[in-house]
Amino acid sequence: MDPWICASLILTAGALGGVVNALITDNGFVLPAIHRGIWCPGFVANVLVGGFAAFASWSFYGSGAGVELAAVAAGTERAKISLTFSALAGAFLVGVAGAKWITNEVDKKLLKESVKIAGTKKLSMEECERLVAGSPLQVLQRVEEV
Repeated sequence: MDPWICASLILTAGALGGVVNALITDNGFVLPAIHRGIWCPGFVANVLVGGFAAFASWSFYGSGAGVELAAVAAGTERAKISLTFSALAGAFLVGVAGAKWITNEVDKKLLKESVKIAGTKKLSMEECERLVAGSPLQVLQRVEEV
């Protein structure tokens, strides 16, 4: 199989993993935005990071690791490459995990900012319970409103 077709399929599987991560997080399909100086990449970055993570993993450890691209480009060597269902499934899972990583990093920054703001306010227990329901971005927005 052509290495570029394999790479495209791996990238697609990883990007689909990024879409799944966007579906399972509290954030959903939001567009990139900046909130209080914190860049929230949205689902676009989930898709890109998922695809890149899957491609990198396949290139380092999968059947893509053995492809000599210079020889393929020069036509001096025919690359023998296989693409199995397990490689596609692995690319999908790596895509989910890679996208989850970036989502967790952003959520951590949002929650730290929320704590910083909430620490300056006098809140009752009921207000605290109401504030922490929802996504980290929603928590930050609620803390700012109080």
